[in-house]
Amino acid sequence: MSTEETTPSNFIRTIINDDLESGRFAGPIHTRFPPEPNGYLHIGHAKSICLNFGLAQDYPGGLANLRFDDTNPLKEEQEYIDAIIEDVRWLGFDWGDRLFYASDYFPKLYQYALKLIENGVAYVDDLTADEIREYRGTLTKPGKNSPYRDRTTAENLDLFHRMKVGEFKDGSRVLRAKIDMASPNINMRDPVLYRILHATHQRTGDDWCIYPMYDWAHGQSDSIEGITHSICTLEFEDHRPLYDWFIEQIGIFHPRQIEFARLSLTYTLMSKRKLLRLVQDGHVTGWDDPRMPTLSGFRRLGYTPQSIRTFADRIGVAKSNSTIDFSVLEHAIREDLNEHAPRAMAVLQPLKLVVENYPEEMVEEFEVKTHPQDRDDTETRVVPFSREIYIEQDDFMEDAPKKFFRLAPGREVRLMGAYYVTCNEVIKDDQGNVVELRCSYDPESRGGQSPDGRKVKGTLHWVSAKHAVAAEVRLYQPLFTKENPEDVEDGQDFTSNLNPNSIEVLPACMLEPSLAEAVPGRGYQFMRQGYFCLDSVDSTPEKLVFNRTVSLRDTWAKVNTK
Repeated sequence: MSTEETTPSNFIRTIINDDLESGRFAGPIHTRFPPEPNGYLHIGHAKSICLNFGLAQDYPGGLANLRFDDTNPLKEEQEYIDAIIEDVRWLGFDWGDRLFYASDYFPKLYQYALKLIENGVAYVDDLTADEIREYRGTLTKPGKNSPYRDRTTAENLDLFHRMKVGEFKDGSRVLRAKIDMASPNINMRDPVLYRILHATHQRTGDDWCIYPMYDWAHGQSDSIEGITHSICTLEFEDHRPLYDWFIEQIGIFHPRQIEFARLSLTYTLMSKRKLLRLVQDGHVTGWDDPRMPTLSGFRRLGYTPQSIRTFADRIGVAKSNSTIDFSVLEHAIREDLNEHAPRAMAVLQPLKLVVENYPEEMVEEFEVKTHPQDRDDTETRVVPFSREIYIEQDDFMEDAPKKFFRLAPGREVRLMGAYYVTCNEVIKDDQGNVVELRCSYDPESRGGQSPDGRKVKGTLHWVSAKHAVAAEVRLYQPLFTKENPEDVEDGQDFTSNLNPNSIEVLPACMLEPSLAEAVPGRGYQFMRQGYFCLDSVDSTPEKLVFNRTVSLRDTWAKVNTK
């Protein structure tokens, strides 16, 4: 059954619809997300997760598996498996009882390999890795046959068994498919199926000392699980003939492989190997550093599952690679938080303001809307007001130009939801820095409106000094200074483009009291500042730490730039 009427179509859905109409597969569609547990998932993986699980959700009876392609014990860890499971669940997807591992299929894959040997299309090769690479040839030069290519079936079966039981050293022998060393597709030039590796596997322990290569395990795992549509990124297009060859030689169920363009974002790396280097070399604090493009990093930064899914939806799927501007992702989270995030006032760079004509011991409470963007939402919060408050340093200018509508000597502004105040005196320290403002307020302007109808152009957020909650706030910028982090001079690598100003820590921020109850995972709009969330790692009740998820647009900054 087609879903074209309710879901935007793309070339993958068109292929699936055609397959369903033609009866190519007997049952409903069945997809899978097959990560290698050798790192944390990044935003590129999110596109694949949303695509595979989303397709299964959109078609009646559709299923999606989560399968770990755990074929390399040297690079795989349980930490990565746990993190991947958490990330996929966080995005809102469920695989039911269909959590699988390629290692589940090691015995069957071994039997498949024996069948290839028995059919004369696989052989044990004694060439070294460097020699195999040399014999393979190039894109313009055909390869040449290994001198061990014509071993007898009996000899190959014997050697492969001895490989399995641990008789040989690592790297001394491999099992290769016997296809065509002159093939224009270099993947078809007798690819390696198994290598000897005396390493403990996180799930199978020391049961195996030969491990299947990714290309050998991947397609057969799809077949074993009954995957109808194997959705892969474009780099696997040249591998498809090899996967087809394997399945035809073994004679097993044949999934349909479809390739789509992987995600590329400006200012972002998508290589797990390079992201691991950032972690290991201390350029970031870990895989979940809010500057990292990992899902755990985005989650800690304050991104929501819905924003990631919306982003994946909007960029769609294509057949050719392209680069998406990072602002498209930021738009998705800004849009989500604008609708759902409660509002609060926070002063990030405090400047004390004393309302001289306000009673010293008096405290008023102002009831303000928590979601002013939603006219139907009646939720409110109480904000205390007292004689001494904090405003932003940037909201005051001693010698203000005409279009600066914030506070200046002799100028009146509105304190958001409270009163009109006028600056009467500026207090400076010995270095000439402004440290305090002396102001007067209009008691008749309570709630931020004047009964005489006079207007003020500036509205400032504020926090009562005696009620303020202290916090550290971290402002993040892109981790790299160039749109393409790998655009480097000769002799350099991507680390030369690291942004030395990717994080700014503001240690002495003042927040309204309601933010003392903030919880990780919930976004807040700091009014006139941006969207923020409580840091899930470093924040404690004694020392609150907030991360800026995404900024708001600053009208004055635009004017000032012009």
